[in-house]
Order: sequence, then C-alpha cells, then structure tokens
Amino acid sequence: MSDDPSTFVLIALTVITAATPLVFAAMGELVTERSGVLNLGVEGMMLAGAVSSFLCVHLTGNAPLSLLVGTAAGIVMALLFGFLTLSLQASQVATGLALTIFGTGLSALVGQSLIGVAYEGLPKLSVPVLSDIPTLGPLLFQHDVLVYGSWLLVPAVAYFLNRTRGGLVLRAVGDSHDAAHALGYRVIRVRYLATLFGGACSGLAGAYLSMAYAPMWVENMSAGRGWIALALVVFAVWQPGWVLFGAYLFGGITILQLHGQGIGINVPSQLMSMLPYITTIVVLVLISLDQGRVRRNAPAAIGQAFHPTT
Repeated sequence: MSDDPSTFVLIALTVITAATPLVFAAMGELVTERSGVLNLGVEGMMLAGAVSSFLCVHLTGNAPLSLLVGTAAGIVMALLFGFLTLSLQASQVATGLALTIFGTGLSALVGQSLIGVAYEGLPKLSVPVLSDIPTLGPLLFQHDVLVYGSWLLVPAVAYFLNRTRGGLVLRAVGDSHDAAHALGYRVIRVRYLATLFGGACSGLAGAYLSMAYAPMWVENMSAGRGWIALALVVFAVWQPGWVLFGAYLFGGITILQLHGQGIGINVPSQLMSMLPYITTIVVLVLISLDQGRVRRNAPAAIGQAFHPTT
C-alpha cells in the first residue's frame, strides 16, 4: 500500500471522526435516560467540555489533563442539572433547555480569546504490527485515544446495564422509581450518578470536537450534535449497540454533505448542510410508527419526578 491512503480510507476516517462525539454523547444520555432522567442539556454540556478542554490545552499543552478538564466541565453542568431537577424537582425538560442555553452563552464568553487559536490535535496511537495491515490498519489501528475509547464504551455500557447488579438497579429505577424505592434502592442517588455519567460523556464529546475533530475553538462548534445525540438514543430504542450503528450512520450523512459537492452532486450546499437534521426528523417519524417497540424498551418513568414518601 502506498503512503497516501485511498479515497475510501480517507472518507471512512472522516466518518469515524464525525461519529465519535456522537457515540460519547449518546451513550451518556442513554445511561441517564435508563435511570428515568431526561436531560435535554447535552448540547450545553458538550460546549462546556469543548471550551474548557481547549482552554486548558492552550494554557498547559497537556492533552490528558485537558481531556480530564473537559470531562469535569460536563460533570459540573450535569451536577447543576441534577441539583435543580432531582433535589429541587424542577421540570427536567425546562431545565435541560435552560442548560443548553446557559452552556452556549457561557462557552462563547469563555472562548472569546481563543477564537483563531489552533491546536495540533490529539496524537494518534498506532497499534504495532496491526497498523501496518493494508486498508484495515489505517481504518482500525491508527486513531487517537478517544476513538478507541468510544469503541470500548459501547460494550462496557451494554455489559453494565445487562450483566451487573448496578445496571439492574439503574434499569429498575428508570422503569418504576416507586417500586425501586419500596425495595430499598436509593432512587435519587442512582439518578444523580447516571446524570453525572451522562455529563462526563458529553464533556468528553465536546473535548473531542475541540481537540481532535476540528482542533480549534469555534463558537457553538457542536452545531446541533447534542440534539442529534438525543435523537440517537430514541433511534437506538435505548440499546447500546444500536447507538453505535446510529452514530456511524449519522456520521456518514454528515460527511456526505461535505463530500457531496466535491464528487459532483449538483445540490445546493444549504440543502446538503440540512441532511443530518432532515435525516434525524425522518428517523424519529419512522420510529414513532412502531410504538410497541418503543414502549417495550423505553424507561417507563423517564422524565418523571420522584417524590419519596419516607
């Protein structure tokens, strides 16, 4: 194989980079929703993670520390959401929307001095021997740590939800918080932990955007990916494996809009830019036609406030 990757490999690599933040954000939201909490603030948490991690790497040059800072920023935003909705029992829908607006404005304020600053990007970690395999090597074994992490996250979450006692408790809380409380489970604590996990994943997704996908800070650089991640959870009917498939499907559609004009597709660029969001709407409409499947998999208590009696 020549030193220059083929066109197929280049396109596939861009699909992987486009899908990675969606995998992190959607998997975090999936765990949050399986506990019965609906957090619509994914977009705001991603932006907080993006600007925090980029600011840290700009000041220190330390990539691992910056990823931790981005993760922490997502956790802090999720903690704020949890305090308002779980402790004070504010509306989850209204609070999530407010969190997105807050995160958008705060990130723009913090990132004012970072506009136009570039970063070299996260280093690639090549797997010895395997990375030299033609085609498969560049596709699977020459990525940064967060791409590998996204591939590991999906089976790890699936195993936790379906094979561990903690996952069983979390799903029980999401299906019926009253029954879980009656059995002695600490509903609020379980939901707090699930919400913080979702915040950590969203923060990492944002960190990936500003440190790897487009290594620079651009105001509102998440560009609706938080909303697509929310739609992915429904698309996947709350199943981790389908989240991975959906993220790569939407990643491919995102890349299609970038490559469409380059390969001669005579379609207005504005329409091509709309493709990921049009696809999101179409997918959600199609899923809504199979209400039986949605009811079988959706957490029954999602979005419902828990009022402990004792």
